[in-house]
Amino acid sequence: MTNLVYHHISRICTSFYYRLHQLRRLRRSLDSNLLVTLVYAVINSQIDYCNTVGAPRAVTNKLRRVLNATARVVIGTWKFDHDHGLGQILHDELHWLDVPDRVFFKLAVTVHRCLNGRTAVPVRLLHSGRRCRHSAAPAFCQPLTAAVPCYRLNIYGRRAFSVAGPTVWNSLPDFMRDPTINADSFSLRRLLTTYLFA
Repeated sequence: MTNLVYHHISRICTSFYYRLHQLRRLRRSLDSNLLVTLVYAVINSQIDYCNTVGAPRAVTNKLRRVLNATARVVIGTWKFDHDHGLGQILHDELHWLDVPDRVFFKLAVTVHRCLNGRTAVPVRLLHSGRRCRHSAAPAFCQPLTAAVPCYRLNIYGRRAFSVAGPTVWNSLPDFMRDPTINADSFSLRRLLTTYLFA
C-alpha cells in the first residue's frame, strides 16, 4: 500500500515540476497577484488533494519540496539561492501552510462535519462526547471530545480516519471544539488557520 502511494505521489510531483517550469517561464509576463492565483490553482489545490493522513515522511518530504519550489517561483528565487527564511516566507507573505499542517487542517474540518452530521460518511466512533444532563435535546456539552479506538497495527492503525480524526480533534483547544461553530462557513477554517500559523 505504501509503495503504491509513494509511486502515485512521485508521478504527481513530476507533473508539478513540469508545471512549475512552465510557470517560471511565464513569470516575467504576469504580475505578482495573478501569478499567486495561478500557482494556487495549478499546484496548491493538487497538493491539498495529494496529502494523506499519516503518510510516510518520504511522501510528505516530496510534497514539501514541491511546495518550496512553488514558493521560489512566486518569490523569484532559484534553488541554490540562500533562502534560509523560506518557511517564514511561506507563512508570512504567501500565507501557505506546511504539508503536515494541511493534513491537520483537513482532518479537523472533516471531523467537525462528521460530528455535526454534515457528511454522508457514517462515523459512529466520533459521537462519543459528554452529553448535557440539563438539556432535553441530544446536544453535546462543551468541549466535545471524541473517543480514540484501540488499534492493532502500529503503522496502519494510526493512519486510519477512525484513529487519526479523533486524535486531531482532541488536540484542538476547547473553544475550537465548540459544536455550534459552523464548519461550512469560514469561522472554523479561520480559527484553524490562525491556530496553525501561531
